[in-house]
Amino acid sequence: MNIGITYDLREDYLAEGYGEEETAEFDRPATIEGIDGALQELGYQTDRIGHARNLIGRLAQGDRWDLVFNIAEGLHGVAREAQVPAILDVYQIPYTFSEPLVLSLTLHKGLTKTIVRQAGVPTPDFAVVEQLSDVDGVDLPFPLFAKPVAEGTSKGISAASRIHDRQSLRARCEELLRQFRQPVLIETFLSGREFTVGITGTGAEAKVLGTMEILLLAGAEAEVYSYNNKQQYEDLVRYRLVKPKEDAVVAQVEEIALQSWAALDVRDGGRIDFRCDGEGRPSFLEVNPLPGLHPQHSDLPILCRFLGVPYTELIDRIVRSAVRRLPRTPHAPHKAASANLT
Repeated sequence: MNIGITYDLREDYLAEGYGEEETAEFDRPATIEGIDGALQELGYQTDRIGHARNLIGRLAQGDRWDLVFNIAEGLHGVAREAQVPAILDVYQIPYTFSEPLVLSLTLHKGLTKTIVRQAGVPTPDFAVVEQLSDVDGVDLPFPLFAKPVAEGTSKGISAASRIHDRQSLRARCEELLRQFRQPVLIETFLSGREFTVGITGTGAEAKVLGTMEILLLAGAEAEVYSYNNKQQYEDLVRYRLVKPKEDAVVAQVEEIALQSWAALDVRDGGRIDFRCDGEGRPSFLEVNPLPGLHPQHSDLPILCRFLGVPYTELIDRIVRSAVRRLPRTPHAPHKAASANLT
């Protein structure tokens, strides 16, 4: 089987003049090398395609693939993560991870929270500020939390995101609206424990890989998993594997994670983030249907290391989930088994 790989390489966009924060979600060469190497170890032929414009050019030349391993984030628009899958759908080329509808929905945190709440998933009360005058209509008790409605990698999140009064709320919304040119999500601030849950599989085959608790160290921006904390996670953050059999809250978090995964129809692999209120009750924050896959630094591979799951097995499980959607069973050999992923 010939697998193409679509991605946005950070250094390409930096070379075009984009800034550090603008390109924070994009991948390093080590990520692409890791995925490519794992796919080859599994017995697949690989072809590095790159970003959406490269994909369009290759398709115009007549190139085709049995499957595309897609981690392209896109650059412009709230539906940017859906661009590559939409192009592939036009040519009926299968790909890993979720389809355009899901990727467009889940990038918009306000719409995502609306859907999961309708499905019975607990999530903090929220409002979406599309223009500064909308601040006057926010009727939520302080403290509140503000962040861009459609960013990842904690972009736009800092100590200033935790808000205690209406004047600060207006000032923060004004800054975020100007900087990111998109609506601002306002949520009730949750002061408790924070978790990220790894999931692989699709539909009834979806399973929780495991759960990590996020602990902020001395010197970190307090109480927020901020952009700065995430960028300097080796010095400011500690991740701890937590198990449902040992912690009732974790068991509840993992149950809600699978409920959220099903409600949003997420595919193949990803993460869901949760935080508890002051009484220890967990709530859904957001889902990442295109998880970071840097072999050393991304949350999902870090979680797999805690679990003793090799990186190649993680990639194998993602691909096997996607392969189930192919019209026929591929004949490519698999050199690594995807066992013991529970």
